[in-house]
Amino acid sequence: MSGSELPIEMEGYLTHLVVERGRSTATLKAYRADLSRWLTWLRERQTDPLLVTVDDVVAYGMMLSDSGLADTSVTRMLVTVRGAYRHLAAEGVVDSDPTVEVELPARPDALPKALSEEDVMAILDAVESAASTGDPLAVRDSALLEFLYATGARVSEVCGLNFAGLDLDAGLARLMGKRSKERVIPVGRPALRAIRTYLDVGREQMIGASQQSRNDAVAVFLGVRGGRISRQAVWRAIREWSSAAGLAQDVSPHVMRHSCATHLLDNGADIRTVAEMLGHASVSTTQIYTRVATRRLFEAYAGAHPRARASAGPSGLGSA
Repeated sequence: MSGSELPIEMEGYLTHLVVERGRSTATLKAYRADLSRWLTWLRERQTDPLLVTVDDVVAYGMMLSDSGLADTSVTRMLVTVRGAYRHLAAEGVVDSDPTVEVELPARPDALPKALSEEDVMAILDAVESAASTGDPLAVRDSALLEFLYATGARVSEVCGLNFAGLDLDAGLARLMGKRSKERVIPVGRPALRAIRTYLDVGREQMIGASQQSRNDAVAVFLGVRGGRISRQAVWRAIREWSSAAGLAQDVSPHVMRHSCATHLLDNGADIRTVAEMLGHASVSTTQIYTRVATRRLFEAYAGAHPRARASAGPSGLGSA
């Protein structure tokens, strides 16, 4: 395959972009370059482009991020891959779209989605109620969701959490973030209680008769087959319990992370502390959450003050 030639399935996607979507020549050139990069990476891993899994797409995204590319570039490349596989799935070329559960880096200027404190409590109450029956999966999910909300950890950091990185007595967790940067963060009492319960009564039941690898044996959170928990399992757990709590919106691990950050700032936490806790390389990345807090403050004011004008908003935030 030459540098410009793609497999017929991918060429079909590019033709679709021109004929059906009216994309320009310049856009088509960028899509072709992105797909060529993706296919080269797959070849190096000896992976068939038509047998790609969500883990392959996640690994590719992490490789792009670790290579030092800007989030905007990573997002563009993953959007290209996502578009291609959505098209291939719609055409029946592949059985399912492997990109459907892959989160993209947020736009630098985008206001992140965040749940209200009441919505988060509803989710945690729903899973805690189920966990009280002793169901090992619900017990694990209670510990998992409490940890996500308590720490603002990324889904990859939760999946990679080992016993060596968790100090229950001190209430601390050591997380491995982007570009292999470690940070130590506090874990709140409710999360510690839920984790202790999971380790005491849930984790061993999940292992059952499974033969664990060394990598699985040191993992804090396990999947239903006794191995280290996967990203997909974390997604499923959050979606299941947010649905059980009656939430209509789509809740993801990243939404839980955003909610943690926003609620910290809402309740007076220093922005530098939040930046350190989230593992942001720059405080400027964290400042986006102050806009969320400001918007919420304005909306509360506009909805409650008898002299507020709902049509006016703080500078840069638009209408209420």
